Amino acid sequence: MELSKKKLGFGLMRLPLTNPDDPGSLDFEPICEMVDRFIEKGFTYFDTAWMYCAFQSEPLAKRALVERHPRDSFTLATKLNAGFFNDTKGRDEMFAAQLEKTGAGYFDFYLLHGMDGGSYPKFERLDCFNFMKQKKDEGLIRHIGFSYHGTPELLDEVLTKHPEVEFVQLQINYLDWDSPWIQSRRVYEVATAHGIPVVVMEPVKGGTLANVPESVEKLFKDANPDASVASWALRFVASLPNVKVMLSGMGTLAQVEENTDLIGDLKPLTDDEREVIAKATELLRSQIAIPCTGCSYCTDGCPMHIAIPQYFSLYNEDKRETVSKWSATTGRYRELGRSFGKAGDCIQCGQCEGACPQHLPIIENLKKVAEHFGG
Repeated sequence: MELSKKKLGFGLMRLPLTNPDDPGSLDFEPICEMVDRFIEKGFTYFDTAWMYCAFQSEPLAKRALVERHPRDSFTLATKLNAGFFNDTKGRDEMFAAQLEKTGAGYFDFYLLHGMDGGSYPKFERLDCFNFMKQKKDEGLIRHIGFSYHGTPELLDEVLTKHPEVEFVQLQINYLDWDSPWIQSRRVYEVATAHGIPVVVMEPVKGGTLANVPESVEKLFKDANPDASVASWALRFVASLPNVKVMLSGMGTLAQVEENTDLIGDLKPLTDDEREVIAKATELLRSQIAIPCTGCSYCTDGCPMHIAIPQYFSLYNEDKRETVSKWSATTGRYRELGRSFGKAGDCIQCGQCEGACPQHLPIIENLKKVAEHFGG
């Protein structure tokens, strides 16, 4: 199975918005320009999911991609998320709705979404692996896999039990490579040992590895003045032999140009460059207070409508050693609080922590944010 002729995939999750506080307000025209340029440069892999962009990503794929390009000029991946169905009827209805929303006719790649120790039993109980095989036999799915946020031990168990799986999507980046929580290296090694190709999500960790503190940026620029900060993260992932596709959530046409140029003419990391990344990793770990990627999985079911990723980003910015005594973050926090619940409004229901692929202690972190910004 060939996942893609080129290693870069277009993640349809972090897209241009007409309103930065409304994740569903997708800015159609610039997105079309980005999609067109991605395909023009010979790249084909697009990735979406049921709830991305406040449930607007799959319809966007139809409008910007399916209706505007020949079906054989691209491949489309989407996912079955266990958080949105509770029986086989709901599972079947979600799949049918995805076909209608995307207008794709079939899915080149279909994944069980966000598998971990909590969701895996539900996927098994509702026979989701066999469901995907059935849809593949019907010609509605070309290749089956799953995205994964669990332990290396569980991944080994799942891949051993389900040899029909053709690929797995993993969170891999240099900051999480040896993380005791994400364990990127170990899950990558498990997949590789099973002979399973890897698709990578979060290579730039939701933009964290593109917008680094000044001390880290200086480290990279001293090593290579001409390379962007983000390019170090992308090359780290793309240099891994068993990575077949690396998803990038590109938000501008300039990012599409930069990433396609970089991966189209990929130069694997040297040993000296790996040492630079190791030093950068240590610096970053000392300066990122809350390692949130901004995926917003936590916000969809929040009963208090708290802007969790935005608050964490503001908190991280204020905590960086490079920020002066005065910054605009407090004003931005108050501005968000007029449209969303404040950090201190958290009722500790735990919905967010169950949804977080980074396994962050969100409730405790919201307490820190509330104390820091005064309520």
